[in-house]
Amino acid sequence: MKEMILLKNGEIALKGLNRATFEDVLVKNMRRRIEPLGKFTIRKAQSTIFVEPKDETADMDEAFARLRKVFGVAALARACVVEKDLEAIKQMAASYLEDDLLAAKSFKVAAKRSDKKFAYNSPEICQEVGGYLLSRFPHLHVDVHQPQVVVEVEVRDFGAYIHAAQIPGAGGMPVGTSGKAMLLVSGGLDSPVACFMMAKRGLQLDAVHFVSPPYTSERAKRKVIDLLQQLGGYCGTINLLVVPFTELQERIRDNCPEDLFTIIMRRCMMRIAERLAEQRGCSALITGESLAQVASQTLPALVCTDAAANMPVFRPLIGMDKEEIVRIARQIGTFEISIQPFEDCCTVFTPKHPRTRPNLRLVETGEQNLNADELIERAIAGTERLRIDGTGGLFPENTPLR
Repeated sequence: MKEMILLKNGEIALKGLNRATFEDVLVKNMRRRIEPLGKFTIRKAQSTIFVEPKDETADMDEAFARLRKVFGVAALARACVVEKDLEAIKQMAASYLEDDLLAAKSFKVAAKRSDKKFAYNSPEICQEVGGYLLSRFPHLHVDVHQPQVVVEVEVRDFGAYIHAAQIPGAGGMPVGTSGKAMLLVSGGLDSPVACFMMAKRGLQLDAVHFVSPPYTSERAKRKVIDLLQQLGGYCGTINLLVVPFTELQERIRDNCPEDLFTIIMRRCMMRIAERLAEQRGCSALITGESLAQVASQTLPALVCTDAAANMPVFRPLIGMDKEEIVRIARQIGTFEISIQPFEDCCTVFTPKHPRTRPNLRLVETGEQNLNADELIERAIAGTERLRIDGTGGLFPENTPLR
């Protein structure tokens, strides 16, 4: 029996004359994701991408699991291929989906005939295949509204394909089709969800993380790496920049008003992130802030933070509450990692009574004694650069992409 994976495009179908470009990026992303699992042939035809193993050593189970996370895939299914002969289609449908049909009480057949030379139209295929399956599995009954099993038959130019109902894919746009941006990532719940949401819109992401030893531990840095490795299945390759921030935080503590510590710290982070983003061809910054969630995320505080950067700052979680963010974190597998009790540098020197309604003039006055330019240069020069590929591998950044 010949088996393959069928994948359906989502929004890509709306891209008109640019559609082929988006499909090419999607295929490239898919190929990178499943390359370690064996040899596959990937081809496009009739709004569908076909992934076929070249031999029996290819890991189809893991390939299906990985492809389900690739942005740009709206739905997918494992299917068997049979010759375009009605009797062969009927027998293969009963054989290939036997376990599903034995476990169910109801079913229906859904057919599509894109090859108009095939002798039977779609309703006739449904009638013939459905009648045969009822004779083979007499415990079943037909339910066209809420069947427990949907037997799908697609008659195409290259053959007939039989599969159960398609499973939803990750949706969105292929990573890399919307440009590149820099994510400010902590070890909390929010920034990994922000990463997921912006990658879903086609952004290729680099990430910057700030460490403050000895106030933060190596385990806190490892936690961020674990988060990005988990996200790699969705986002593909992520370059991680680890910036030493201790000297700057101590300078803020010693020279700035306590109630402005957090705002000034975040402004320094934005300046560093923007510098690194410019070096790497990024066009925007991304943060995981949600309006009014904490003192540094009030509207006046966000205005002061954004004033430190010239790039656009995207905040995909800005209108979400914590329950919504947690739901997505659980869905993408980052929740259990994020709640590990290793705190990041945002919790260092937290003021007892942070100012919730700062104005920019007040903040800039509070920064006058900071003289941060030299420290920012040293922090950028001391940045550690890592690469996390789409399969979770961790390498120095200059390692060639696989």
